[in-house]
Amino acid sequence: MNKTGRNILIVFLALFLLAGTFSGGLILGWLLPQKGTLDAALQTNVLATPDPTETASSDTTALFEPFWQAWQLVHDEYVDQPVDDTKLMEGAIRGMMDSLGDKHTSYMSPDEYKQATMPLDGSYEGIGAYVDASGDYLTIITPMAGSPAETAGLKSGDEITAIDGNDMSGIDPNIVLQSVLGPAGSSVVLTIHRPDPDSTFDVTIKRAKIVVPTIESKMLDNQIGYIALATFGDTTTEDLKKAITELMAQNPKGLILDLRNNGGGYLNTAIEVVSQFVGDGVVMYEEEASGTMNEYNAIPGGLATKIPLVVLVNAGTASASEITAGAIQDYGRGVLVGTTTYGKGSVQNWITLDNDQGAVRITVAHWLTPKQRQINGVGLTPDYVVELTEEDITNKNDAQLKKAIEILLNNQ
Repeated sequence: MNKTGRNILIVFLALFLLAGTFSGGLILGWLLPQKGTLDAALQTNVLATPDPTETASSDTTALFEPFWQAWQLVHDEYVDQPVDDTKLMEGAIRGMMDSLGDKHTSYMSPDEYKQATMPLDGSYEGIGAYVDASGDYLTIITPMAGSPAETAGLKSGDEITAIDGNDMSGIDPNIVLQSVLGPAGSSVVLTIHRPDPDSTFDVTIKRAKIVVPTIESKMLDNQIGYIALATFGDTTTEDLKKAITELMAQNPKGLILDLRNNGGGYLNTAIEVVSQFVGDGVVMYEEEASGTMNEYNAIPGGLATKIPLVVLVNAGTASASEITAGAIQDYGRGVLVGTTTYGKGSVQNWITLDNDQGAVRITVAHWLTPKQRQINGVGLTPDYVVELTEEDITNKNDAQLKKAIEILLNNQ
């Protein structure tokens, strides 16, 4: 047997069999990307490499006999030699994660992990869209404002079924993502399947350097303050505090928090953001597999805990955005306007593996709103359901924003 390859596999298989409870970065949703992703700073937990001679028991030795037999058969019988032991190892881990049947639990190769975390790092080169890689096809959660993806007319729910004419059926969406990304200035042809209304079409998109936006704020007519968050990243909290301070100095009659098309980010940022609007109390529960319920409380000192508030949401509002919107809705601190949110209510640990061998994301808990509502796969229903029609979009008529302004003016 290939001894080096066997040792590599023992190390990585032992990591998963014997690591126990993981601590580290909690990602809520995926950007593409958890987010997911999203905990007290996407801290990574590098697991120590165990000594196979100390961890392997007679039970595990017997358990893995078929695996080692298959490993050896590949090395002895496969027609195209030599085989790549690293790819075999990565495939074994990927298969182990897939066998759990949880679309949010998966293995990421070093390249995939780097690409998955790029949007939270501030910039990358590609088409500019938050994506979901947990289904059969790479799926658009939402295009970023002003991005090539938005210019091309991509929408939430669009599935990328082919790239440059090459069918992506049966290919891991994380790998598909690598083909979507590319140097600024280059072009890519995406075949899009749009479920509603059902249609399939090609679109050519010119890639660009994508600087991930954090926040936009301004004073609207009628003395209404407006703040739009695009992600929950490293600088979001400080940027939000600055925006609120500047708006509050102008004595607004109310605030609009726009979380539409916000695909999520760090968990700790979500708690910090909602704490600017909810003064105290539990803002999120985290339910572990054991049934243990952990509480996340509002952080004292919020800057906008009394002013009238409306939150804009839509199908692209996911993960950390839903934590924020759900807490505001449950406490009656403000009302939600728009359409039903994405419905991402599980918590993932993103854990880097030793020696730059990629990472795994493992679903470790579900999160619930302060009223212990489970929104996974369901989403949040707005207090005021307002659809944006194709005509609205074409004419740049933001009916949802207009409704939010109306609500705030009527509540004076």
